Amino acid sequence: MGDINNFQRLGAPHSAGVGSAFEVMAKKFFQTTEALELEPNFSVPVGVTHLKKMHRFDLGSKSPAVLVECKSHTWTQAGNMPSAKMTVWNEAMYYFHIALGGFRRIMFVLRHHRRGLSLASYYLQTHGHMVPSGVEVWEFDTDTMLGERLR
Repeated sequence: MGDINNFQRLGAPHSAGVGSAFEVMAKKFFQTTEALELEPNFSVPVGVTHLKKMHRFDLGSKSPAVLVECKSHTWTQAGNMPSAKMTVWNEAMYYFHIALGGFRRIMFVLRHHRRGLSLASYYLQTHGHMVPSGVEVWEFDTDTMLGERLR
């Protein structure tokens, strides 16, 4: 018997599997709804000066130019905002900001509600100032397999 990971999502064998499965759903969603053929682990140069380093986005394409970050985070079991995960979302926004221009940039997140408020809606209310202009925020419902653009 191994140690119990109190931060593991219930019913999931491991966090990486949850994220990978969500990326597969995102790829299929955009292929079906927007005819986008996205590649996993799509690398582009990023940087705030003339120095650039390759950064891998979860999904992407050269033509059309698209970058996608996928986040399948949920409210905590106690119903609280997962503050560490919001830091990860902010980091994704920073990478969108410093990626070379010309890319459509999409944050694709799991629709997860608490008291009638989705985690993505909460993020936009409290951290909207961190979202670069032009970045699209989409929520995806894994039960209905439908997505909605929030911004």
